[in-house]
Amino acid sequence: MFITLEGPDGSGKTQQIRLLSTFLESRGYKVFSSREPGGTPIGDKIRDVIMDMRNTSMHPRTETLLFCASRAQIVEEVIKPKLQEGYIVILDRYADSTMAYQGYGHQNNLNTIRQLLDFATGGLRPDLTLLLDLDPEVGLNRRKKGGGEWNRLDAYQLELHKRVRAGYLEMAAQEPDRWRIISADQSIEVVQSIIQKIIVDLLE
Repeated sequence: MFITLEGPDGSGKTQQIRLLSTFLESRGYKVFSSREPGGTPIGDKIRDVIMDMRNTSMHPRTETLLFCASRAQIVEEVIKPKLQEGYIVILDRYADSTMAYQGYGHQNNLNTIRQLLDFATGGLRPDLTLLLDLDPEVGLNRRKKGGGEWNRLDAYQLELHKRVRAGYLEMAAQEPDRWRIISADQSIEVVQSIIQKIIVDLLE
């Protein structure tokens, strides 16, 4: 099974993936988790370029293509082999992030983005996508207070982050069989219990 977690910055995806991986491993599943952009030596170098606060002149098309380049590498080098070996693969962001940020957020042509993503992923789609939904202003405040990585994408104007959230919700409405929406404005424990129930029900 290929599972992705999506959502605005500060929604807690990374922590939830750690908890979920531990839970599934305790039930005997082989689990591999990673993040995007990155997850490979090549992808990590691309990530550094994308996230660097000094690269504020980066054009949205450049940003889109860099994300797609990193994604193409992790799909071929990591995700496909792990799935073939019987792992549950859990990814912190995937192609839907590019649709949300570079498509809806930057207001690029959505059909063009879809074509790029199909090429970059080789058509590989998640079996399940969990959207940790959160007001973007709340999420960004969490990021600032948390003291973690504050990157070039976090620094975009609030209006862009609002378009991103709206884009996520629209995509989820278009594919209800693949998406599950979970309010991230709850405790870590409550969100994790919801995630675990969704996945156990699917696996069983």
